[in-house]
Amino acid sequence: MEGEVGYFRRNHWVPVPVASNLAELNVKLLSDCRQDEGRVLSGRVENVGRLLLAEQQHLRPLPAEDFELAEVSFPRVDQSGCAKVRTNFYSVPMKAGAVVEARAYSNVVEFRQDGVRVAQHQRSYERARQILDLEHYLEVLERKPGALRGAKPLAQWRAQGRWPESYDQLWELLNQRQGRQEGTRSMIALIRLGCEFSYAKLETAVAQALQLGCTDVAAIRHLLMSDELQHAVVTTVEIGALAAYERPLPTMSEYNQLLSEPTIEVQP
Repeated sequence: MEGEVGYFRRNHWVPVPVASNLAELNVKLLSDCRQDEGRVLSGRVENVGRLLLAEQQHLRPLPAEDFELAEVSFPRVDQSGCAKVRTNFYSVPMKAGAVVEARAYSNVVEFRQDGVRVAQHQRSYERARQILDLEHYLEVLERKPGALRGAKPLAQWRAQGRWPESYDQLWELLNQRQGRQEGTRSMIALIRLGCEFSYAKLETAVAQALQLGCTDVAAIRHLLMSDELQHAVVTTVEIGALAAYERPLPTMSEYNQLLSEPTIEVQP
């Protein structure tokens, strides 16, 4: 087994592969494994893939319960609304002093309260970093809207591409219409809609609202719900004997005579 691991590393991981995220790296790893199944070992006739299938018949079945591949800890939420996992601090939507269950996987860090997941972050392998989610601070920012513009969670959203330029355009229009305090509160209420409907839909709805010249949160909610609205279906109803009472639709042509210049006849 150790020899095969060394062979795979030398032939597929030299030089060290580059990937934008763990999912992309796993796709490459699976592709390399499939490629390696066609290799024929020295002294063998069949390739590695066929030998694996033959060996599989003699292996024990997999356990009924999955093995939890997570490092579990129980950190306490600090005054910044963060819980420490290893050397990094991750935001959680819990009050300071609360104890949460943290599960550190290879690619994500998950936080639970009474067995229910309350937050999840991409795991950071750097040290002494703060990984913040703007969602977790919306309640605080509603009370102190002036802190949103310079907030560190907002800066991280901008760096991650989660705060498009259209949000800033709408935010500025809200400030012009309602003032900075109330305009920012409306913007925070708008971000809450992203939690409810998804941020992809919110970004589309904001773009539509800007095209329509709309800066109202309720109207943007209506745009988000437009797919769910049920419109009444118009059906034709036979009126039967009542057709005898049909009359032609009235016209206004005779009233147009009142708009014409009056004609005065002169008597000789």
